[in-house]
Amino acid sequence: MSKRLHSTLKGHADDDAIKSSKSKLNTQYFLLKSEPHEYSITNMQEDKTGEWDGVRNYQARNFLRSMNVDDRCFFYHSKTKPALTGIVGTVRVARTAQPDPSACDAKSDYYDPKCTDVTNKWSSVLVEYEQTFPVVLTLKEIKQEASYDPDGLLANLALLKQSRLSVVPLTREQWDEVMRLIEIKVGENK
Repeated sequence: MSKRLHSTLKGHADDDAIKSSKSKLNTQYFLLKSEPHEYSITNMQEDKTGEWDGVRNYQARNFLRSMNVDDRCFFYHSKTKPALTGIVGTVRVARTAQPDPSACDAKSDYYDPKCTDVTNKWSSVLVEYEQTFPVVLTLKEIKQEASYDPDGLLANLALLKQSRLSVVPLTREQWDEVMRLIEIKVGENK
């Protein structure tokens, strides 16, 4: 994800309430990975909203394209110390997919030399900060929990099955199970 900033979303409160109540029935769940030295949950909190761009894998791009406003996403720190690699907070989708401008920007780390305004095959979504957890649910802990039930919810997380992807879907049940584990860990650390 790049560090481009976006202003707070504007809209009418009534419109937002109607959209929110309708979308709760159809909410999808995802996990978004970011390297904290590039863009962390702290950066996300400070920025309030941010463009989730720079995704250069077709399957991950397709997951971005499937997102709807108000879908929920875990924010996951990757490629860091094992004790810090894991789920650190949540964001929500604030705008659906559009062509990723970083793909056509020669100065961007995510530049695609084949990209033009007409042939931009990459997508990005706008996400809005929701919360930072007081604990990190580490990858090691997720794998450990998954090992207790090899056919269970966590064992089937795309995070574990397709670990190379930076954007992966979750079921509502998987989301709820991860949230339950975070609540347990928070309780243990009081």
